[in-house]
Amino acid sequence: MGDDAMTIGSTTVDGRATAPDPLGPDSLTWKYFGDLRTGLMGVWIGAIQNMYPGLGAAVEDHSVVLREPLQRVARSVYPIMGVVYDGDRAARTGAQIRGYHDTIKGVDSLGRRYHALDPETFYWAHATFFMLIIKTADYFCGGLTDAEKRQLFDEHVRWYRMYGMSTRPMPATWDAFCEYWDKTCREDLEITKAARDIFTIRIPKPWFVMVPTPVWDQAFKPLVAGQRWIAAGLFDPVLREKADMRWTPKDEAVLRLLGKLVDLAFVAVPDEIRLHPRALAAYRRAEGRIPADAPLVEAPAFTGPPRDRRGLPMHYVPRGPSLAERAGSLVHATFSLGGLRPASARRISRRRVA
Repeated sequence: MGDDAMTIGSTTVDGRATAPDPLGPDSLTWKYFGDLRTGLMGVWIGAIQNMYPGLGAAVEDHSVVLREPLQRVARSVYPIMGVVYDGDRAARTGAQIRGYHDTIKGVDSLGRRYHALDPETFYWAHATFFMLIIKTADYFCGGLTDAEKRQLFDEHVRWYRMYGMSTRPMPATWDAFCEYWDKTCREDLEITKAARDIFTIRIPKPWFVMVPTPVWDQAFKPLVAGQRWIAAGLFDPVLREKADMRWTPKDEAVLRLLGKLVDLAFVAVPDEIRLHPRALAAYRRAEGRIPADAPLVEAPAFTGPPRDRRGLPMHYVPRGPSLAERAGSLVHATFSLGGLRPASARRISRRRVA
């Protein structure tokens, strides 16, 4: 497990980490975390995070994700991406995220106390983001070698230390992490109300989408069902059993085939579409295309929390462009792409040769 008592390496006497060097464009984490394909696993990560009792209780008591799930995810991803992609400012972004969790605490329905900054709870959330990369790359990006998984684990250690949290719960090696993951899935995870809500989630129509609500609902039903099916395939067998989900060898074969088709299709997807805006800006800074101290990309203002909650300390209130400005930028980018130009030479050169 991580260091806890004495100053070892980059940890302090209480196990809290000092910020290491930030991750950069040479890392595998940069390559995968900002990729659009991670969005295929939205139900998987939402459910598996909320299966951790303390985290699920915090979401149930303090979150309004069911009221505005698209906006909630869209805005939260920006600072989460920033801990990976913000370079010298990544530790500051990590502290910002940590601060949002200061007041999230309470007692769950079984009388168990929880706090979002409990080291085990906070690390579990981080572990799911790390496994999001592993599973996305394994299923939808051509796969990973054992050496690449170990490299990603080492990078996830540097990534986690950007939060300034205790490293006590963090396993010391990739092999130890696999044991931690298996044990947590078997012994600690539960089908909480918050997890069940993700399985049955309805995506309310945002106010700015100009289509009839019945049309919106019908369009999203198959998308949510598809993500639920992907989640079933990516869950460990013990979690499928807990969730009473069915998965057959035929399902696995279809999922693997889908993954190969997605990987093939994304060869032609340009960075402007493939990468999250925070990740795209990071690559542009690293390549000298924009100044190193350029302002960080923030979530669009229209993804902000409901007005009645904007004064609460657990919310990131984005200061990004308005809906009209974002629409204008999207139109400009669409025309400038000129019909889905091929992926950049930088991306092609970094694809693993089988």
